[in-house]
Amino acid sequence: MSEFLVNLLGERLVNSEKAEVDVQALGSKLSLVGLYFGCSLNGPCKQFNASLCEFYSKFKKSSEHKDKLEIVFVSSDQDQKHWQDFLQEMQWPALPFKDKHRKMKLWNKYKVTSVPSLVFADTATGKVVCRNGLLVVRDDPKGLEFPWGPKPFAEVVAGPLLRNGGQAADSSSLEGSYVGVYFSAHWCPPCRSLTRVLVESYRAVKESGQKFEIVFVSADRSEESFKQYFSEMPWVAIPYSDEGRRSRLNRLYGIQGIPTLVLLDTEGHVITRQGRVEVLNDPDESNAVQLNEGPCLVLFVDAEEEGELEAAKGLIQPIAEKIAAKHKAKEEETPLLFFVAGEDDMSDSLRDYTNLPEAAPLLTILDMSARAKYVRDVEEITPAVVEQFVSDFLAEKLKPEPI
Repeated sequence: MSEFLVNLLGERLVNSEKAEVDVQALGSKLSLVGLYFGCSLNGPCKQFNASLCEFYSKFKKSSEHKDKLEIVFVSSDQDQKHWQDFLQEMQWPALPFKDKHRKMKLWNKYKVTSVPSLVFADTATGKVVCRNGLLVVRDDPKGLEFPWGPKPFAEVVAGPLLRNGGQAADSSSLEGSYVGVYFSAHWCPPCRSLTRVLVESYRAVKESGQKFEIVFVSADRSEESFKQYFSEMPWVAIPYSDEGRRSRLNRLYGIQGIPTLVLLDTEGHVITRQGRVEVLNDPDESNAVQLNEGPCLVLFVDAEEEGELEAAKGLIQPIAEKIAAKHKAKEEETPLLFFVAGEDDMSDSLRDYTNLPEAAPLLTILDMSARAKYVRDVEEITPAVVEQFVSDFLAEKLKPEPI
């Protein structure tokens, strides 16, 4: 357990008194680590920090699990004095200010897109236990539900549902159906645009005889807005007044932004968290979303040469499948997505944005969130070249260039 934490966090952390904290010793009793991503200059971070301090203090004083949890601050501050001043307000340790490489690795590993963010991870495996720790702090201020692991969808959603026209339904009606859990709000323009398309898709699926239902989980700011928005929807909703259930569903799927549509199979298992992309059926949007989710291998080829695109796909697909299978066996998300890019507007824009040469073939790994790129410019791209490039990247042997 301690060995894994050392690999994750490094050998030493620092506390508010500028003293070093030995990670090996720290991890001997822990079962859960809360990675707190924040920035001293961010107003919401300052507000959340006060709530987290209160939560942490109560947990350490009264919880029977007080020795099993530690928080670690992962800062995005660029100024060391601002970082140090913010650390003075904290009762937990932090990654050293200068360890920027490790901070970026954690941001990428846990797919953090905004601050503040609090991710609870198992200290033995590094697997995410709860992605939306902000809601844990708000909804379980005494830490009674520790360790806040995921519960089955059927258990979290259990209770009455609403239909338009005031009709009541029950969550048991969802059994045996494919389900879309739709996080949205009337005040959000992209949400309203998606809802219009989603209504058409929903009706088409229902007319085909498929067992499918959508559950609307509102992020509206008032019940009046919720009612107005829900009046446009033909599916069911969590009652707006049931804030606890809405919050637990947000926590279950680690919702960090809206609109989000999570698609579930008939057993309640996640098919995809990118239901929005599936509904819009827009390949460009799908690729754009994935390119911003984490590191991506992109093989640029000359699409004017006959068969070049298909040959490139045939080259990288077995390698992508091998990587995905290896990590799936460990119940981990794949650390790298794979794409082939030809000559089109999106590929040209991607080259321009990342300042890549016009060469083809060109083998790259692009990490948008870290604003880093890795380029292998060789005359011939073979499976061995791709596999070595991927292996070196995963082993952190490659030197990044800035985007």
